[in-house]
Amino acid sequence: MFEEPSQLEHFKALQEQHASLEEFISSPQAAKSSREYSRQVRRHKELGRILEAWRALVKADEEIQGARELLADESPEIRAMAQSDLDFLAGERSRLEEDLKILLLPKDPNDEKNTVIEIRAGTGGEEAALFAGDLMRMYIRFSERRRWKCDLLSVSPSAEPGGFKEAVFLVEGERVYSLLKHESGVHRVQRVPATEAQGRIHTSAVTVAVLPEAEEVEVEIRPEEIRVDVFRSSGPGGQSVNTTDSAVRVTHLPTGLVVSCQDEKSQLKNKLKAMTVLRARLLDLKSSEQQKKISEERRGQVGSGDRSERIRTYNYPQGRVTDHRVNLTLYKLPAILDGDLDEIIAQLGSYFQARQLAAGEGL
Repeated sequence: MFEEPSQLEHFKALQEQHASLEEFISSPQAAKSSREYSRQVRRHKELGRILEAWRALVKADEEIQGARELLADESPEIRAMAQSDLDFLAGERSRLEEDLKILLLPKDPNDEKNTVIEIRAGTGGEEAALFAGDLMRMYIRFSERRRWKCDLLSVSPSAEPGGFKEAVFLVEGERVYSLLKHESGVHRVQRVPATEAQGRIHTSAVTVAVLPEAEEVEVEIRPEEIRVDVFRSSGPGGQSVNTTDSAVRVTHLPTGLVVSCQDEKSQLKNKLKAMTVLRARLLDLKSSEQQKKISEERRGQVGSGDRSERIRTYNYPQGRVTDHRVNLTLYKLPAILDGDLDEIIAQLGSYFQARQLAAGEGL
């Protein structure tokens, strides 16, 4: 596959690009912009992995050719040894080729970005709101395991303690969006609510939206395009609640997107958090080439919140979690809700990579 002239030329071009990046990284010019330096370092490492896999494949081809030549040897022992080597090298080459195909798949430009996670209670009333709280804690625990930083941007508590009508938070760390982007969708829960006297199992749903954080240079928001309203906070928040106009509502006039934040006592901090969420939502619209309001965009990404549109089911009576996209069922629900998502996320990554390969994407 990788021996055609055009493909060899492609790898030579990658070598030249890798060398050019190495020269840039070690130059005084690189220190002028930390953001550009980080971007080029990531690209340098990415190209390094591709070239290392290509060289390993070239070496395997050379060893296969050498083993084939030995098949013509007069000695039966040497021919047998050569055939054994060929059998092993054929399997090794196949593995190396698959690794290289995956490395050459088009990269999502948002993979390295921090992520805004929006969790909203769907079908199920207070039980859905309680499960929204469970999911928020699950993602926070997963983030803690990876030493990512979580920052609560906006929360709307429900009547039941620990429940949320809506929770929005920012996750910062290495390759956050790459690992969490497939969590978008409807998460269904089956369990007996604490208020259920008959012990009947109820089914509720929560929607999760995972949006890459947008930088100011990616999404331009002009002052005349937004309306900022301030109002008094409600709910938990300390002495400032209901005494100062610290809560902020930002409306993006061209799209109608509305973001409210009231968790900080400072009006300025609430406005900065609201702008972070607004930029992420606008980038999501821009990436999808949809100029619609957020309700329409969310329906396209996570559905209406109805139980039938689920990507994953959490069944409490049986202690199992099933991801319906990859037909994966794990009987360790408590561990998963405590942030042990590695196996699910790895399976989803492999599944979507396989879809890209089947579609013929890459070199």
